[in-house]
Amino acid sequence: MHDKIAKILAQLNAVLLGKERQTKLALVCLLADGHLLIEDLPGMGKTTLAGALARTLGLDYQRVQFTSDMLPADILGVSIFDKQLQQFTFHQGPVFTQVLLADEINRASPKTQSALLEAMEERKISIDKHTYPLSDPFFVIATQNPQDQAGTFPLPESQLDRFMMRIELGFPSKDAELLMLKGQYQPQSTEAIIDSLQLNEMQAAVRTVQASDAVLHYLIRLIEESRYGAEYTNALSPRCSKVLLSAAKAMAFIEQRDYVTPEDIQAVFAAVTDHRLNGVNGFKKGGQALSQTLLSNVDPLQ
Repeated sequence: MHDKIAKILAQLNAVLLGKERQTKLALVCLLADGHLLIEDLPGMGKTTLAGALARTLGLDYQRVQFTSDMLPADILGVSIFDKQLQQFTFHQGPVFTQVLLADEINRASPKTQSALLEAMEERKISIDKHTYPLSDPFFVIATQNPQDQAGTFPLPESQLDRFMMRIELGFPSKDAELLMLKGQYQPQSTEAIIDSLQLNEMQAAVRTVQASDAVLHYLIRLIEESRYGAEYTNALSPRCSKVLLSAAKAMAFIEQRDYVTPEDIQAVFAAVTDHRLNGVNGFKKGGQALSQTLLSNVDPLQ
């Protein structure tokens, strides 16, 4: 399995130069069976990374461009009356896939954003008194522009909390941008390195990674610090503690260990908690400062 992991990361890093940390976190998120939010300025490679992830993991995916006039039915599907059968027939929307690439999700209205809540949490949707299961695996990889840009609707806390991780790509290095300007770098084509069955096997292996009581107590102290510290406006929920442990297990798995260390928790902590600590106030640098402050306030050796 770990040979495949190395190949996956190598292919992703060939698509996005100099973004090794971000690609590793994105893979950690999917191995932990979580949904991923990628936020940055337009033209930074958000959609490129999302598509490369889906193709590299051998998953079917649909890309939906979110706009202000989009309706929930445009994502979930709609029942249409069939004159020949004299009954309503449900026509599936793009959510019926293994990876839903929700491009610029915060350009859609809150009503449309909320259409994904049930799908992301319960892996099913309910329409017209009928329940439809979604694919296994099922991921939402969403991109969004900064909240201060025109035409955006802030994602509410309930929506943000469904995303296991939120990452930024950041500007490329000077050398990487120079290669692009000279035309000496072209994004690499991606091929499927594993398939959905192998991904399920990896996810099952991640769940077997062990966490000692000492590590669990460290994680709990971090969560409790957010609830009782005066610096933190938004406390971290029990859902956050669960996904934080899952992400740390996935990081340990990628590092070829069958046990979690405090360093694994620290490696994924900002990506898991920044959007929860900041909430609807937007992704300001204060969110990163809050997560770092929280880490510095809790001693892993206590």
